Amino acid sequence: MNYKNLNDFELLEYVNANDENATNLLYEKYKPLIEKQARKLLVYSKYNNGYDLNDLIQEGLLGLSNAIKTYTDNKETSFFTYAKTCIERRQLSLVTGSFRMKNRMLNQSLPLDSDEIDEKGITDYIGDNESNPENILTDIESSKELERRISNVLTDFERQVFELKINGFTYTEIADILDKDPKQIDNAIQRIKCKIKEII
Repeated sequence: MNYKNLNDFELLEYVNANDENATNLLYEKYKPLIEKQARKLLVYSKYNNGYDLNDLIQEGLLGLSNAIKTYTDNKETSFFTYAKTCIERRQLSLVTGSFRMKNRMLNQSLPLDSDEIDEKGITDYIGDNESNPENILTDIESSKELERRISNVLTDFERQVFELKINGFTYTEIADILDKDPKQIDNAIQRIKCKIKEII
């Protein structure tokens, strides 16, 4: 059978019947989309956050796998739109997650043989209140609670915009990453600000 002549819905029927050839073709078909989005996010990453292109591609493949498992043809969107959303959300979660408070210590840590430590002296770092584990945990808990409260009042789109904005992306970059008009991003940020003011 020539699977390449089949559309996504037909391929999904074969995938649901455990047809390995149809599954492989679906992954092959969506791999360029996954790689394109991964390269776009890697370019926009302003810091080395411990992930590379392959990590983003893997996240995209997991997003596609989730889309294949959870898509039903009674949804109001095409499989392509649904899969693209699942892929992008999974990849965006990796990028924005690397900036969160729980990863801050790992991302900002210095090796013990660092020249900066040698110049300043390790005791200066040990006595530093900002590095006090109790203070860090208190900050993390407060931030988590605030983040949870904000997240509860935002739509999915606003949440994506918010995550990218607090991680240093510009309006133009956010618009490009989310494939939206910069005006839509500006409007979303204004709505987010109003919602946050109500919480604070």
